[in-house]
Amino acid sequence: MAKIIVKTEGLGIQALELRMGVNRIGRDPECEFQIEHSTISSLHCEIALSNDGVYLRDCESTNGTFLNGDAVQDAWLQPGQDFRLGDVEFFVENTDALIAIPEMKPVDVAPPKAIEINGELYCGEHPDSKVTFKCTHCSMVMCNACVHIMKRKGGEALYLCRLCSHKCERIEVLEPEKKKGIFGSLQETVRLKIKQAFERPAPRR
Repeated sequence: MAKIIVKTEGLGIQALELRMGVNRIGRDPECEFQIEHSTISSLHCEIALSNDGVYLRDCESTNGTFLNGDAVQDAWLQPGQDFRLGDVEFFVENTDALIAIPEMKPVDVAPPKAIEINGELYCGEHPDSKVTFKCTHCSMVMCNACVHIMKRKGGEALYLCRLCSHKCERIEVLEPEKKKGIFGSLQETVRLKIKQAFERPAPRR
């Protein structure tokens, strides 16, 4: 089981036992691991656990994310490494994924419904953005801003559902054909008649 030790004392939490998928760390109570500290942002970072290992991604935090003393935006974590969120220090004890497959529980919160406008689907969370991804497990649809992106070893990106952390597939967004106005239709009709007049053979004398 992947496990991260909290080295900084007095926070009321001593270890982070990661679950498969995305684990959010921050001061916000909705994060999987809430850490109350002045240098920790509301959503400071995400740590994703998969069969490939443990992947750390900074979420535009105020005080930064550091791995072995260097500021990073994203990185793969290895056992024995130290990293820091703001002034809070951590130690990577284990990066092994849980081998046993847990029983999947139904999603308690109904995903926000997509909004249909003129035959096109828009994200329920971001009504100005078109739907671009669909979860293969809970069937939730979402835009680019909602999906969690995790870089896999080898460079291929893995897209995860923000609701259940399962894999998402990209939905092809087709641009609607522009409707022709009355003036455009009239121009096309005139061009067609002119073309037919020039192509019509001359009458025999």
